[in-house]
Amino acid sequence: MKITDSEKIRSSEKEFIDFINAELDWEAIEKMLLEKHHFMLQDDVDYKNGDLVVYKDKIAYQLDFDVKVSLSVIFDRDGECLDISALGGVDVEQEKKVDQENRDTDTGPEQSREDLSSMTSNLAEMISDINSGGE
Repeated sequence: MKITDSEKIRSSEKEFIDFINAELDWEAIEKMLLEKHHFMLQDDVDYKNGDLVVYKDKIAYQLDFDVKVSLSVIFDRDGECLDISALGGVDVEQEKKVDQENRDTDTGPEQSREDLSSMTSNLAEMISDINSGGE
């Protein structure tokens, strides 16, 4: 036996989620994204959808966004990837590695390949997190 109109419930839930979305602190979100992924958001952030979810035994809100990521890939004529970076990103770990390499001239091409592999892995993880809504 129905006790209320299901369409009214869905409509009210959508309005509530839209209200929460409008009140998000984007400065805080950008700060967390920078700390976790060393990446800054560009202007192109599009709200996809939102919903009430259960997350680790708690009622939570999941808002999904599409973000644009500019990617720069540098490779040589042999097809070997030399560098990959998200434009607008701040790769703190890579900056530390470059500083260390400048101080320590004994690093060779093997270390450079490991750094590139690490950067590629970090970028893939960041894009995956962004696409999955940051869970």
